[in-house]
Amino acid sequence: MMPMNRVALIGNSLPRRCGIATFTTDLQHAISTNCPGLQTRIVAMTDGGRTYDYPSPVCLEVNDARIEEYATAADHLNSGQFDAVSLQHEFGIFGGDAGGHIMALVSRLTVPLITTLHTVLAAPSPSQRNVLDRIASASSRLIVMAEKGRELLRTIYRVPAEKIEVIPHGIPDFPFVEPDMAKATLGFSARTVILTFGLLSPSKGIEIMIDAMPSVLKCRPDAVYVVLGATHPNLVRDQGETYRTGLALRAQELGIADHVVFLDRFVDQATLLQFISMCDIYVTPYLNESQMTSGTLAYSFGLGKAVVSTPYWHAQELLADGRGVLVPFGDAAETGREIAALLADDTRLQLIRRRAYSSSRSMIWARSAERYVAAFERARNGHRLRIIARDGRSGPSRDNQPVPEMRIGHFLAMCDDTGLFQHARHSIPDRSHGYCIDDNARALLLSCALNGPGERPLAELLTTRLAAFVQHAWNPDMKRFRNFMGYDRVWREDAGSEDSHGRALWALGECARRDVSQLRRRWAAELFAEALPIVEGFKSPRAWAFALLGLDSFCVTPSVDGLPERARRLLADRLIAMLSAVGTRDWEWFEDGLTYDNARLPQALLATGVSTATPAYVAAGMKSLRWLMTIQMTEAGRFRPIGTESFGAQRKFPKSFDQQPLEATATISACMAASRVDGDPEWKAHAMRVFGWFLGDNDLSLPLVDLETGSCCDGLHPDRPNENRGGESVVSYLLSLAEIRQLVRVSGGRAQFAPLQVLRV
Repeated sequence: MMPMNRVALIGNSLPRRCGIATFTTDLQHAISTNCPGLQTRIVAMTDGGRTYDYPSPVCLEVNDARIEEYATAADHLNSGQFDAVSLQHEFGIFGGDAGGHIMALVSRLTVPLITTLHTVLAAPSPSQRNVLDRIASASSRLIVMAEKGRELLRTIYRVPAEKIEVIPHGIPDFPFVEPDMAKATLGFSARTVILTFGLLSPSKGIEIMIDAMPSVLKCRPDAVYVVLGATHPNLVRDQGETYRTGLALRAQELGIADHVVFLDRFVDQATLLQFISMCDIYVTPYLNESQMTSGTLAYSFGLGKAVVSTPYWHAQELLADGRGVLVPFGDAAETGREIAALLADDTRLQLIRRRAYSSSRSMIWARSAERYVAAFERARNGHRLRIIARDGRSGPSRDNQPVPEMRIGHFLAMCDDTGLFQHARHSIPDRSHGYCIDDNARALLLSCALNGPGERPLAELLTTRLAAFVQHAWNPDMKRFRNFMGYDRVWREDAGSEDSHGRALWALGECARRDVSQLRRRWAAELFAEALPIVEGFKSPRAWAFALLGLDSFCVTPSVDGLPERARRLLADRLIAMLSAVGTRDWEWFEDGLTYDNARLPQALLATGVSTATPAYVAAGMKSLRWLMTIQMTEAGRFRPIGTESFGAQRKFPKSFDQQPLEATATISACMAASRVDGDPEWKAHAMRVFGWFLGDNDLSLPLVDLETGSCCDGLHPDRPNENRGGESVVSYLLSLAEIRQLVRVSGGRAQFAPLQVLRV
């Protein structure tokens, strides 16, 4: 494999004022300095519409509140010949619930992702857990800065051990020096200096150290507590400088205002190192045990300072074995006693300093950069192997995984004695929206599909109810099917849409051919014949396509007169004419925009072309389907259906969300039809890849189906699945599952089609 050339880091960047910005900038600088052949770039998160004068390594800015910019960033990274992407993750720097917007970027990446987790929570909220689980799934490697992080990932989040690496927070390579020279430079000569630095916020516990100062002053009257750092920008935005003012007032009330110095500055690294150099004791009195990482602690430790700290997770590990002093959370008295005792014992203080400095040499940024680059290489190698496996050139693939069992528990729960409910709240049927013929016609199609070999047919009573719904939807006065019915069994209109009429015809055509009951087959054929003529006046190409799919089955039933054959030719010719009128070299489609159930149009032409031995229909179907597949497949070979956000957009590259099961089901059926035409095994591979979308091979790497109940989420949002599991979704999944199971059975478990030598196109 060629050596790495380009790496991108996603995070905040200086001059934005925060710890993640400092870390990202330092890591980028360390890699570029110590690995001169490796080009590094930063994708910088920008908060609240602010603007920053970013340095040249920042190649792109992302407004944290604008989810479309995350997708743009993913496209930029995928097309930029980057070998790896390093994500700096902290919940608060990304938009959306628990920072979930970042998934719109992460889920689209085709290059290996290595994520540094700056926070790993032992008790996350459901939203935080969901986001971290998805990031862990999408990442080739997870990097934490303390062993506690590894432990939590293994025990709480169930991340495999081989996926986790511990790389301590980097530190500058600074000599071990005494504080006197820096004190003189900064104006603190002849003072004993206790220092805290970093962005001020209530979680930092500064008030505890202020409360501890009176007892320190009893031992060292020359002591001064220096609080270096600006107030956190988010706190300033919400509360102004109330916190800093309160701290100053607290010191004044204790009579120690002359011994507490607030320096409201966000300093550069050189100045910061001077301030650390001058202190005798560095203190981190943080109030939260679950702080996984502290850059301020790492820097002070790395400069060989005696650190007194509360026992948050990072401090527990770094200061163990005599490398520092730990004091209880919120205990000002104990904090004061320990600092006073340390200042009174110079031998112990110097011993702690030298232990800290000696043990920190492996943490300098040059070593951190080497370890990060090695992690990037391992992730890159692993990512390449997964791509090879998925593409079928070697190793296992999804094609070889067992096909799920047919579970219809949720489908049955969504039905009552009237028919299939439209919607659900989570997995609970939502009666308030009643029923529609669209979903009940799909359910009747499912009933026909389950009559095939190897499947268990639906109960006779349920199939009869579905047929009865279709019959009741027929309005003989208007020669149209109604669509929407309330839970009160009252129709909401006299005639439904053209598409719903076409879908009812499709179900009737299938029922006339494949139902197990001769009586129901006869009923379906009669109603189909009565409902067909009006379709000739329809304008919707999808209604034509649905009717053509119904005609494909109906026309092989006995006693078919000339009308169905005439309608078949008429509707197929209309689709051909649309494709000829609208399609261009770059837009080989029937309409100026893409909407729903797109693949049914080429599927209808393929089925009609084969049945009528018409090469022009087949050629048009293959051409339009190939074009549609290029639109719906990512560079990495993952199915990405046309999202509802772009329905109707005029000749524009479609947006990715929201993705719906209906599109996957239509695409699988169309690919199966194409495979039967030319025997190319790639169509079978496409169908299997598309089915993988249900199982988790999608933009969020999350399964949409519950394999135990057969339920299916209603769609895929940019940051999460739609957890409602309605009628359309469950039937879409089960129809696709039935096709894939049949595919596997026919090919003896290998899911391969033999060519059907029907036509030469």
